[in-house]
Amino acid sequence: MKKILLLVASSAFAWTPSKNVTVIVAYKAGSGTDNTARVLSKFANETVGKTLVIQNLEGGSGSIGWTALSQARPDGYTLGFVNLPTLCSNIVEQLGDYKIDDFIPICNHVNETAIVLVSKNCPFNSLEELIKFAKENPGKLKASTNGMKASNHIGAELFAKSAGFKYMAIPYGGTADQLLALRQGEVDFSVAKEADIASMLSEVKVLGVFAEKRLANFPDAPTLGELGLYSKWYGSARAIVAPKGTPKEAIEFYEEAFKKAMENPEYVAAAEKAGITTLYMNAEDTAKLINQQYTFCTEEVSKLWE
Repeated sequence: MKKILLLVASSAFAWTPSKNVTVIVAYKAGSGTDNTARVLSKFANETVGKTLVIQNLEGGSGSIGWTALSQARPDGYTLGFVNLPTLCSNIVEQLGDYKIDDFIPICNHVNETAIVLVSKNCPFNSLEELIKFAKENPGKLKASTNGMKASNHIGAELFAKSAGFKYMAIPYGGTADQLLALRQGEVDFSVAKEADIASMLSEVKVLGVFAEKRLANFPDAPTLGELGLYSKWYGSARAIVAPKGTPKEAIEFYEEAFKKAMENPEYVAAAEKAGITTLYMNAEDTAKLINQQYTFCTEEVSKLWE
């Protein structure tokens, strides 16, 4: 199968990789981004024709990995996953030595809805109970986040501001550490995404979702809008990009290779099993998405901490 796919790719594109490809994930192994990247790479190895080697460069709310990605040799052999809106909020907050145009979009991979959750042993069984306690005890509730002003911190702030309560945000190195702290009882609540908790459903309770309608996987969890809170969709996208200067032929090759991988019925089944919400977008639409998220961060997110 691999040989056939490689022959097709070679005949359709002027550029194809002749060696293995490094894929930078700016979060630790076992994180939501890492898990989704590994599920996709298993199938993209065939459509790319070479092995995609995941390199975890965690730290700084993603800024360490994304700085390395922006500075990588633009030869088509280094790609990376970027998380939105965190990439954009990092740029706005000047947390990393990179800009939006330091990356060339290839495609979008994942689009995931944010959720509000607590540990299984937490006394709160509804958002109303959590909000009531928070208002009666200003600043007492603690929330773990995946980094200062990173995606899950933004979600927690959107939730708290719309509900009118104060809390203490505690940043961790990434989503994996954030959710471990929640499950160990170090904090009272968190905001994360669906795929982030796929492996720990027996350990947490989902109290609400940042969506316009209830999620199929959590039909008993109300949308925040149902309770008169933040009524827009909020979540995270995970896109694949290359460093600026990567040849157009390489970008087009990967754009098609990842599309074929995501259309593979076996990938679709594996993604569903892992709780991954796949949303393929081509390079042009992914560029628009990144620009939209940058505008969101500059015009809305920046006001959350005024």
